[in-house]
Amino acid sequence: MTPEPAPTVRQLLAFYLEAGVDCALTDEPVNRLSDADAAPAIRTAAAGESAQARPAPTPSATTFAKTLVKTLATPPAPRREIAPAPEAAIGSAREAARTAPTLQALRVLLENFDGCALKFTATRLVFADGNPQARVMFVGEAPGRDEDIAGLPFVGRSGKLLDRMIAAIGLDRTSAYIANVIPWRPPGNRTPTPQETQICLPFIQRQIELVNPDVLVTLGNPSTQTLLATREGIMRTRGKWFDYNTGTRTIRAMATFHPAYLLRSPSYKRLSWQDLRSIAKALEPHSRPLKNS
Repeated sequence: MTPEPAPTVRQLLAFYLEAGVDCALTDEPVNRLSDADAAPAIRTAAAGESAQARPAPTPSATTFAKTLVKTLATPPAPRREIAPAPEAAIGSAREAARTAPTLQALRVLLENFDGCALKFTATRLVFADGNPQARVMFVGEAPGRDEDIAGLPFVGRSGKLLDRMIAAIGLDRTSAYIANVIPWRPPGNRTPTPQETQICLPFIQRQIELVNPDVLVTLGNPSTQTLLATREGIMRTRGKWFDYNTGTRTIRAMATFHPAYLLRSPSYKRLSWQDLRSIAKALEPHSRPLKNS
């Protein structure tokens, strides 16, 4: 059997990035499989060996790739903050969110809110982008690496596709408002935990209430299930109209595919286009015009 060729450095780096290895947590790599008790003895024995007796080690492609990742990445700043217990954090989030009279006040509250542990691993808060007076609001799940760097939602590959999607129905970021359920990037782009989602939920609910759009569009399964209180998958929920109740008003809501899913499964773009056409029809001039500041 012919052995498979060793992966190139580029292939290894691509694998690490796909796996979420995009930042260094320590100055030196740590072997989690080594015996911690035996390590000092091994190091002592190794120190007694003659340097001339040992051949110079040849770095493997894996070691070289890890070194590159460590060198190119910026280690996160050390943080000493510890988030409170989830139950207390959820209660605190609800109390704080309901007191925000404006979107700017809500943003300040989030910047000072320490109840979600994601804040301490993210680079920055990703609050929103677009026009807060828009008649349509798009909500995804959580920021990714590009969004964490820019501090804006949907700016990576998914964001570029979203821009093309909304442009197809005559909209852009000056006539739409874009946010996420989770305003901080989960480490390695992992899925947010149910507790993290529940802690952040009061803030996105208040954000929707303050924007007060005519149409709410949930992008993907997580944001749809969280905001529209359904357990059905996106294949069943997409393209259907829901009622989203802010407590003071009922907003028409529709779920559609997340742009990241469409990048992986382009065959579903046709269904997404059908959803966008329904959204465009709901935004026709017979509905209320763009809100005044």
